[in-house]
Amino acid sequence: MLQIDLNCDLGESYGRYRIGMDEQIIPIVSSVNIACGYHAGDPTVMRKTVEIAAAHGVSIGAHPGFPDLQGFGRRRMDIGPEDLTNMLVYQIGALQAFVKSSGLTLNHVKPHGALYNMAAVNRETARAIIKAVQMVDPNIILVGLAGSVLVTEGLKCGLKVASEVFADRTYRADGTLTPRGTPDAYIHDPEEAADRLTELISTGCIRAADGTLLKVSADTVCVHGDNEKAVQFALALRERMESAGVAIKPMSF
Repeated sequence: MLQIDLNCDLGESYGRYRIGMDEQIIPIVSSVNIACGYHAGDPTVMRKTVEIAAAHGVSIGAHPGFPDLQGFGRRRMDIGPEDLTNMLVYQIGALQAFVKSSGLTLNHVKPHGALYNMAAVNRETARAIIKAVQMVDPNIILVGLAGSVLVTEGLKCGLKVASEVFADRTYRADGTLTPRGTPDAYIHDPEEAADRLTELISTGCIRAADGTLLKVSADTVCVHGDNEKAVQFALALRERMESAGVAIKPMSF
């Protein structure tokens, strides 16, 4: 049977500020990527999100990013590779401790926001992330944009690597995500997102914003937790895949 992982970026609330609908989304998806306190989240939010995921048997990953709470980690930062690696080890290790306290094992690491996009095209950034994963646990799965430098470099370094596509974002013809702030950067209709995923499963291609068909390998598909329609997107994707005989299961190698 065909299978794919359905993941969501969660645990992004901070103190009294609430972002996302974690409790509603977690039962729908198969994996969660939990913010680690730098771009979003705090220790209490991290622990609670881990506990909710554990209660529903959902696979747990760390979602580290730039130290940019105000910009939600979506602003590029010029940080040297050594400092970047250490920042990531710090974040991954913190989330790993909460996961361990729940009797579970951290399954994967997925960089967040601007860091994720930089690693998709920049070898030095990608290598800094890879080194952090290797230092924490080389058996952890590294998640990166399908076809990206991060995926290529991760495989070269012997890591387990999962290729990711996005349900609620559009692509440019070069395979990178259409930048936020661009009018056509987002998919707004859950059914359109499900149509795109169905096409990907059946053809191995995803359609860029200009109509270009991009050949991609996909192990996991993401819904952003801060999307106001995240629950509808997750439900539409899950229902469409299961009706097509595609199992929704956590990424594993």
